[in-house]
Amino acid sequence: MGLRPSRVRRPTRSPLQLLRRLRRFHLPGGGRHRVDLDVLRFPELTAPRWASHTGELADTRLKVVAGRLPDLIAQAVRLAWRASRVDTAATIALNLAAGVFTAFGLLATRGVLTALFAAGPTPDRVRAALPALLLVGAATGLRAAFQAAAGWAQARLEPQIDRIVETRMYELTTAVELAALDDSDFLDDLKRAEGRGLAAAPGVVRNAVDVLTGLVGLVAAAGTLGVLHPVLLPLLLLTALPEGWASVRSARMRYLTMLTLVSSNRRKWILSDLMADHTHAAEVRSFTMRGFLLREYGTIASYQRDVELDLAQRQATARVSGDVLKGIATAGVYGALGMMLWTGAVPLPIAGTAVLAIRTGQASLANLVFAVNRCYEDGLYFGDYLGFCAEAERRIPAPGGKAEDGRDTAPDARDRVRTPARDLPQDGATAPSGFERIIVDGVTFTYPRAETRSLNGISIEVRRGEIVALVGENGSGKSTLAKILAGLYEPDSGEVWWDGVRLRDVAPDRLRERIAVIAQEYTHWPMTARQNITMGLERDGDRAVREAAVASGADEVIEELPHGYDTLLDKRFAGGAELSGGQWQRLAVARGFFRDAPLLICDEPTAALDARAEHALFERIRAHADGRTVLLITHRLASVRHADRIYVLDHGRVIEHGDHDRLMAFGGLYAELYGLQASAYRQEPAGEVPEAEAH
Repeated sequence: MGLRPSRVRRPTRSPLQLLRRLRRFHLPGGGRHRVDLDVLRFPELTAPRWASHTGELADTRLKVVAGRLPDLIAQAVRLAWRASRVDTAATIALNLAAGVFTAFGLLATRGVLTALFAAGPTPDRVRAALPALLLVGAATGLRAAFQAAAGWAQARLEPQIDRIVETRMYELTTAVELAALDDSDFLDDLKRAEGRGLAAAPGVVRNAVDVLTGLVGLVAAAGTLGVLHPVLLPLLLLTALPEGWASVRSARMRYLTMLTLVSSNRRKWILSDLMADHTHAAEVRSFTMRGFLLREYGTIASYQRDVELDLAQRQATARVSGDVLKGIATAGVYGALGMMLWTGAVPLPIAGTAVLAIRTGQASLANLVFAVNRCYEDGLYFGDYLGFCAEAERRIPAPGGKAEDGRDTAPDARDRVRTPARDLPQDGATAPSGFERIIVDGVTFTYPRAETRSLNGISIEVRRGEIVALVGENGSGKSTLAKILAGLYEPDSGEVWWDGVRLRDVAPDRLRERIAVIAQEYTHWPMTARQNITMGLERDGDRAVREAAVASGADEVIEELPHGYDTLLDKRFAGGAELSGGQWQRLAVARGFFRDAPLLICDEPTAALDARAEHALFERIRAHADGRTVLLITHRLASVRHADRIYVLDHGRVIEHGDHDRLMAFGGLYAELYGLQASAYRQEPAGEVPEAEAH
């Protein structure tokens, strides 16, 4: 977006310490104390990992805010300029024009008062004041018109900003390497950016405009006072400071309190989802969870209520204190102005104009201080968004992004963050439309934050037209290897070759066009049955869709739907249908068949099917292969007997390979696992009654 992330200081005080400080100083005694302590038993409520700006905001002094304000306003202007140059320019220009007419109106008011307070008959004085009075009316009307136009331009700007930052977010989340979504730190950054970070973007722009508006109004009032009498200018600051102090203090209280409620709000959202969502309804009732969930929800809601009531009380105290101080300061200012009148330092018309200018300046300065504080507050969250964008850009796979020695040769993230994900270069080696041989050579892979490797020097070979099976116990690395072959993960070391083309040199999207995946965990897309098969691809019209459905057995499911292929598969919408797990699995197989790719990867494709449907599906996969290559991952070893080659994985290594007969003769892990599964289907000896039935 052309924006660089703000440097955000890490917290110097933990959220738990802040919560205890809040309780100690602001929640003294009684029930509030007990409710607060009760909530401390939820560690996730009191130590949210993403409340990373606590310490910084605890240091929200005028010096800190003023130091970061120019950078925040520059970020906001760049973002607004990218959203709409016309609306940005109009917002700024119209606010400046409104400020000019504010000053003009105040100066014209002096002419009105001078004419009215002059000597002579009243009708003559009124007639003399009419020209100046018309100027005041015109200035007031034009100022209002310019302010309204500026508000309209700003209102047009905000939804355009929302669209830009949201589009940017999802361009990145759909482009980052799959391993990033297994990284807890990356997911924490995503949570912060997707929550308050996105919402803060238009707020930063809006508050930057408010800062500009307040500054223009203040300059107009101050300039008028400077023209009237130099001594009047410091009087303006004296009256506005108490209200500004109260505004900053109140906003700071709100932000600190909001930080302590980040995790409790998340916990409440989770509990409300458990109590209201259809997915969990049956189990909530089966295990009589209603009372437990309501008690958990009530504990957190009570804590939030007490914290928010305490905030309201402290904010009211701050506002009252500010109003009292403002009243004292205002009395002092008007007393000083009266002394100046008494001593003849200023004439009465100038004093009257000064009163109006002071009141205008008071409002502008108070708005300015409040806008500065809000701009800084939203800027913290917007910094989260920008930081996430920079990190996500760094984790977008690009052909040639790593040298052979592992050194990253991709452009620096601070430069790449300026480039939309859709515009990232997609050049690289050409992905073969087909292949004779795929070779996996010494591949290793470790998941983010994991202590052990998932794959440790894997080498396998897949030839065109073969059915190759990966088998092994849970955690052996089968699915991870399949994802590397599918181009979803990039190996830490080693290479995958398609007929001499190194996959890390091929643009990921171009590679994935040549691969169809039937995943173990597939998505129930809230779209029509047809869209669940085509997945956005349009090929040969309905004929290809129906062929894929027939080949997978999904046609039998679709025939029973009320609108056939056009039935929306989501019960949450009117006219939507709900499928069983086995029916969804047939659709998932159909979308893999529809892609018609030279390599078909089937990762536990029969997990939700009964025995008859499972047998039928494996027969369909063998029939669909017909010149294609199938990589099959399954725990049902009876289904891999006819595979051309079987690789047995254990703790990330290939420990056996060969066809079924050879592996059975070898008597290793494959033979052991096959024997265990086969023994479950053997009949008991005649006349022997199983122990469970003897009772």
